[in-house]
Amino acid sequence: MQPGATEQFQGQIDRVVFTAESGFTVAKVKREGHREPVTVVGRMPGLRPGETIEVKGRWKTDPKFGEQLEVESYQAVLPATIEGIRRYLASGMVKNIGKEMAKRIVATFGDKALEVIEHHPDRLADVEGIGPKRVASIKAAWVEQREIRSVMVWLQGHGISPAYATRIYKRFGAGAARVVQENPYRLADEVWGIGFKMADAIARRVGIAEDSPKRVEAGVLFCLSDAAGEGHCFLPMEEAVRRAGELLGEHGGEKAVAEAAKRLVGEGRAVDEEGALWTPELAAAETASAKRLSVLIETPPRGRRELDAAKALAFAEEKTGRRFADAQRDAITRAAGGKVTVITGGPGTGKTTVVDAICRVVMARRERILLGAPTGRAAKRLAEATGLEAKTIHRLLEIDPRAGGFKRNASNPLETDVLVVDETSMVDLPLFRAILDAVPDGARLVLVGDADQLPSVGPGNVLRDVISSGRVPTVRLDRIFRQAEHSGIVDAAHSINAGEMPHDAGDFFVITRDDPEDAVSTIADLVADRIAKKWSLDPLRDVQVLAPMNRGVAGTTNLNAVLQSRLNPNGQEFQAGPRRFRIGDRVLQIRNDYDRDVYNGDLGRVISFDEEESRLEVEIDGRPVIYEASDADELRLAYASSIHRSQGSEYPAVVVPVLTQHFMMLQRNLLYTAVTRGKKLVVLVGSKKAISMAVRNDSGRARFTRLQTRLQNAPATVVA
Repeated sequence: MQPGATEQFQGQIDRVVFTAESGFTVAKVKREGHREPVTVVGRMPGLRPGETIEVKGRWKTDPKFGEQLEVESYQAVLPATIEGIRRYLASGMVKNIGKEMAKRIVATFGDKALEVIEHHPDRLADVEGIGPKRVASIKAAWVEQREIRSVMVWLQGHGISPAYATRIYKRFGAGAARVVQENPYRLADEVWGIGFKMADAIARRVGIAEDSPKRVEAGVLFCLSDAAGEGHCFLPMEEAVRRAGELLGEHGGEKAVAEAAKRLVGEGRAVDEEGALWTPELAAAETASAKRLSVLIETPPRGRRELDAAKALAFAEEKTGRRFADAQRDAITRAAGGKVTVITGGPGTGKTTVVDAICRVVMARRERILLGAPTGRAAKRLAEATGLEAKTIHRLLEIDPRAGGFKRNASNPLETDVLVVDETSMVDLPLFRAILDAVPDGARLVLVGDADQLPSVGPGNVLRDVISSGRVPTVRLDRIFRQAEHSGIVDAAHSINAGEMPHDAGDFFVITRDDPEDAVSTIADLVADRIAKKWSLDPLRDVQVLAPMNRGVAGTTNLNAVLQSRLNPNGQEFQAGPRRFRIGDRVLQIRNDYDRDVYNGDLGRVISFDEEESRLEVEIDGRPVIYEASDADELRLAYASSIHRSQGSEYPAVVVPVLTQHFMMLQRNLLYTAVTRGKKLVVLVGSKKAISMAVRNDSGRARFTRLQTRLQNAPATVVA
């Protein structure tokens, strides 16, 4: 095979060697008439062993891996050989047919198996183990697959991979081709995983010109959406123009972008507010949040007697057996007797103790109380601390996926006198608005959290903005209590927060490793062996690696591969859609999935995989959650996780790589958040220079928000 030569051929996927989140894939493909499989590389997300594909590309010689075909285009085709048909049916492409059933079908019908399923599906009853119910389910799955295939043929002809074609079909159904033809940029907004660049490439193929106004408008909207993913609520107009210009290239000049933004504003698809460009949803959410919070602050509680502070504190101290510090006493009386209160503080300062006392006082006054937190783990900790039921905020507000909102809202508020929201630093702006809408006018609202942690993954900087506004009574707990005084973790966290280098002490250690490869090797030894022996902790259940970044030698992707091979080397491996997992793997949910009632950051364990049904079962927070194989790309390995995704969680032991290769992410609040995730042990592995960089960098990532200003300027409309 001559390097640089172009070739096109059909072959069967023998195995998928590697696949990245970007869709870059390395696969071995068997060609008819050739003994050895060839290596194909390129952007081909969703490939599965057993599939037959037609590829076109150029040969190259990689100095490490040898001859490879660099794929320029590919499309899936139905196999023609008996072995190809068997592997195709066993691949999970057709639900309700697994490996064993595929063998039986092919043994019965040979190379006519696909023709039988297509034209004479009732004959499947001749196969051992297939009854009327299974025949019906296979017929339905095949019809669905046929519809998908017909759409896929068109979509793949325009450069869309099978994995994304399936998602597009699920979103738009039989009308998918029409949607893509008319406005491919909708894909970037409405199909998870498809960004502007992919939609833009598709747009070229369906004939939309690079200087089309539709393209420039889509670029501006994508920049706003992308900024929201970074935590921003808006972009200054100059920043929006700059970003869109970089995205769009030579046809994204300042004039073209500014005119596109003006058209979007005129059509109500964007909002221009004093030189800032917003999506209508975030502009409305921030405005409504400021107004609603102001109303709650000013509206007096209804039908409740005034709080006797001295009596309430005496009662709480008697019931908890504690003597409260002045700041704690202030927090308890403000929360139990005020309207809206913020309680903030770092580890060891008694936030949990205060919340427990507030609950006791409220219940003694025969008032109703509800407890909520952003994640299942945080809600579980809140319930354990108070002895009361606590729910995730989504469950508390009764998420309604089909309606796209919550059942609890302004017209159907929560039935409570007091609402306590823990881990409020994790609450983004849209969720904050939903909370405020659901709080009754006369109820008390208590927001609890650590304002020095990372802000929410979603847009907004809610807790900090509320505190900075000065509109809400805020109590900062800053005294470290006796039970935490001898904790090296607590000392390290407070040192980092004060801009000082942390030091080894008791349950906190720094292991110096300047080389990333050495750091990864040390982390693997710590997790798999050393921590387990010295601290009697289960490596799979109790130890979590938290990394600043996903990429690089010491990023989560590589760490997960290394740790999986050490911690779960013999787990049964299987292909679930575009992903490969092993039974027993620790996994992480990476997006909110309201239908399954699982959320971004939820941790679980793979329990089983049903080949016949093409489904996997994951245990999350003690309950089984079922995923179709095609939806498994919502999961990632979680032996190592990003620090951002760890918010709201605590682990018995935490190991954190901190290296200069992470310099883009080395910030004080990031390291502080990582350290405060550990309960019994925290180990930093890396260079002292990198740790120092993080400790000294207090800039964080400034977010474009205006909630603070809106709160300061919002007039309250008091409900009598």
